[in-house]
Amino acid sequence: MYEQSARHLTKAALCAASTAALAWVAFPVPFSTVPVSGQTIGVMTAGILLPPRWAALSMVVYLGLGIVGLPVFAGGGAGLGVLAGPTGGYIWAFVPSASFVSWGLRRPWAQGRGAAAAVLVFGGVVLVYVPGVLQMISYTGLTWAQGFAAGALPFLVGDALKVLFCWWLAGHPGVRVWRDQ
Repeated sequence: MYEQSARHLTKAALCAASTAALAWVAFPVPFSTVPVSGQTIGVMTAGILLPPRWAALSMVVYLGLGIVGLPVFAGGGAGLGVLAGPTGGYIWAFVPSASFVSWGLRRPWAQGRGAAAAVLVFGGVVLVYVPGVLQMISYTGLTWAQGFAAGALPFLVGDALKVLFCWWLAGHPGVRVWRDQ
């Protein structure tokens, strides 16, 4: 029991750290307040490697690091101002998204099925988009169409590539996805 908890704690810390590191891989989009970043790879990886509550906890730790002022959000952002701003909805959504991916991958109908892993990871990305676009719309006053065009549409191709990477990771024989509950 202790060994398993220590392993999960270590993986959760590494997932939080990798999400923070991937946040530094950020590129501004000229017509959007949302940058392209690598954060969602860290979020989905947490869902792949950890049981649901540990996956969520890893993202809570990530949020906590940013709240206390460490520059772990996209492009080195930090603080509650980022979480209350136009991009905050995306970041808050990391917690349920990681947990959702983990929960889904551990269902009997998904185990060993690569297509299920891809769909679940894509669902995790959608779970990040929805509150992200909603908060951006409420913060900026954009219409629904403008919010989708600025907060989701420019990121679909990049996120599709991230989904493919995470799908590959979930199916890789060296990755313990479903056996370490």
